[in-house]
Amino acid sequence: MCADEPDETHKDGIAEDETEVSDLPDLPRQRRAPSPLASGLYVTATPIGNASDLTLRALDVLRQADLVLCEDTRVTSKLFAIYGLTTKLMPYHDHNAAEMRPRVLDKLAGGARVALVSDAGTPLISDPGYKLVREAVAAGYHVTTLPGASSVMAALTLAGLPTDRFMFVGFLSSKQEARRRELGELVAVPATLVFLESAPRLAASLADMAAGLGSREAAVARELTKRFEEVRRGTLHELAAHYEAAGAPKGEIVVVVGPPAAAVPLCAHEIDVMIENALGRSSLKDAVAEVVAMTGLKRRDIYARALAISEGGD
Repeated sequence: MCADEPDETHKDGIAEDETEVSDLPDLPRQRRAPSPLASGLYVTATPIGNASDLTLRALDVLRQADLVLCEDTRVTSKLFAIYGLTTKLMPYHDHNAAEMRPRVLDKLAGGARVALVSDAGTPLISDPGYKLVREAVAAGYHVTTLPGASSVMAALTLAGLPTDRFMFVGFLSSKQEARRRELGELVAVPATLVFLESAPRLAASLADMAAGLGSREAAVARELTKRFEEVRRGTLHELAAHYEAAGAPKGEIVVVVGPPAAAVPLCAHEIDVMIENALGRSSLKDAVAEVVAMTGLKRRDIYARALAISEGGD
């Protein structure tokens, strides 16, 4: 992948057997003809599963564009076939973005109308594209967005957790040590957290979230907008236990974790008791992580106290 992009992408797909042309709603009969499309870059959201979620404005842009940049032409071709779109497709993905950007900017310089889509959902959200947007803006070209489907926003609306403040984290590391370190940096964030995760790693990630973030309310959303859409809610411990027993689920997954509970001031004795209990069942490192997760206190302070206790200090 390019250096500026995440090392994983979240790929919802248009299922061929879910939404056929005959299933699509009739377009409004009195709809005005679309305005001519001006030169520029159009960041265009596409469905995350149900093909009917393509907006009318996105449909107009994809029809009128001179070129559509997409991650995988095979994926986008399925959506184009449903809507009878014939606009030229060109791959723009992790591996060719650095090479493609100058070519795209040259086309914009020549007055081209270029749409950027991801395999599914809103481009740039854990997908390639931000450098292209940045360079197009810097060059003075018209850049706009056509908002639409997003697995992140869809999961937030279904989770039943606070949405007044949230943080999109994306994918955590695939390695447990790095993943736990990343979670440790998120413990005190006063917001709902939104993660993307792969099915094979879901149970392990939930277990690390439970250990690192504490017993928070959470939701696991998968196959959003598709036929087998499912949202499972519970505490992180409950969800981790369920998927450990049930095994990896099918489909694309978004994990939504509620914010930390309001901090309750603890006296030094209470903190020492928590540390001693944690040391009794875990290594120094894991005990520190556990107490930090439960209290939201600074790691260096807990580590210093835990080290003193483990060495017999007072």
